[in-house]
Amino acid sequence: MVYTPPPELAGMSLAQIAEAVAARKLPPVEQWSPDAIDDSHMRIAADGTWFHAGSPIKRPAMVRAFSGLLNREEDGSYWLVVPYQKLSIEVDDACFIATDVRETEGDLAFRLNTDELVVAGPQHMLRAAGDRELPALYLHVRRGCEARLNRSTYEQLAQIALDRGDDWTVTSGGESYSLLPG
Repeated sequence: MVYTPPPELAGMSLAQIAEAVAARKLPPVEQWSPDAIDDSHMRIAADGTWFHAGSPIKRPAMVRAFSGLLNREEDGSYWLVVPYQKLSIEVDDACFIATDVRETEGDLAFRLNTDELVVAGPQHMLRAAGDRELPALYLHVRRGCEARLNRSTYEQLAQIALDRGDDWTVTSGGESYSLLPG
């Protein structure tokens, strides 16, 4: 099956974004409880690059496939989960990188480095971390895994906030988010 990425956010309506989100079929990781545990020898670097045994994974399709298996436990550990095995994975900062954002019909749609689309809201909360000198914004993606907004996406979101006023907040999915760390 040939992979066709979704079109650029700028050309999509909220309904089209929602359709693309719904079309992504993810494995039912939440339903699997494998007893076998091992190490994947994989790491996700802070810039979103995936590594296996120290070498970068160069095939985007492999990264997309593995990203659908990610799970973060309550203790903060990350795992790749399949029905028969759970493999630890090291994550330097966040599992994903948000590479684009668009405000459409009052909601904020983000594109991730895996070509996934996520609309901020109650299931996909934004959180500000870091400090005022070096802020970092994160978007919850799924199963405790987050996307860190890259610099250009952060700047896009800051412009959306400033266009609305000077309180550095944005809204999406009926939720309001501050872009300033607490």
